[in-house]
Amino acid sequence: MTEARTATVRPAPYDASCTRCPRLAGFLEETRARHPLYWARPVPSFGAERPRILIVGLAPGMHGANRTARPFTGDHAGILLYQSLFDAGLASAAVSVSADDGLKLRNVRIANAVKCVPPQNKPLPAEIRCCNAYLAAELRGLAGVRVLLALGRVAHEAVLLAQNLPRGRYAFAHAAEHRLSAAHVMLDSYHCSRYNTQTRRLTTPMFRAVLARACELAQLPVPEGLRLTHGS
Repeated sequence: MTEARTATVRPAPYDASCTRCPRLAGFLEETRARHPLYWARPVPSFGAERPRILIVGLAPGMHGANRTARPFTGDHAGILLYQSLFDAGLASAAVSVSADDGLKLRNVRIANAVKCVPPQNKPLPAEIRCCNAYLAAELRGLAGVRVLLALGRVAHEAVLLAQNLPRGRYAFAHAAEHRLSAAHVMLDSYHCSRYNTQTRRLTTPMFRAVLARACELAQLPVPEGLRLTHGS
């Protein structure tokens, strides 16, 4: 007699039709009705297929990635991020405005802790946990990643959850470094959101210094231009 076995089903890194979080799925449906030209679906990760650095953000912006279908694209938060990536030699252009603008990333990939835009840009804890399966799946498939650059506390905790590591052992702080395994270092940064940059909680030199350190930890060259600032 053959005994039936139930296999553990692991999600793929991305599913454009995902509706696992009812509140987010409903919000996306409403958004598509209000903005029929917006992507308004789970936003896929973007960048190199075999990156050495994985940048993890919070969630798509309502009129940024939720509109364009590419992380930090067409969003205020992308201004500092893409300029810095360009100066680091990791992006082919300094400005990202649309998913078809030709911009390419080198040695770096961008993901989000939550792939769907949440109301008021605030995902619920249960939604962060539910979506974490996609981040975990992506990390399993990126064998060459050495540095996980977490933009904000939510991203920091999402990386730990995806790696099955306890939050209490790794405290979030800007520029903090955490050895997660023999292969992975997590580097923290304040999120490059409009609020953080306008209140100067995060300045251009602060973010560029963190990115330079990410390059060093990933054993990538750090161009002198990254050490210089475009204002403060």
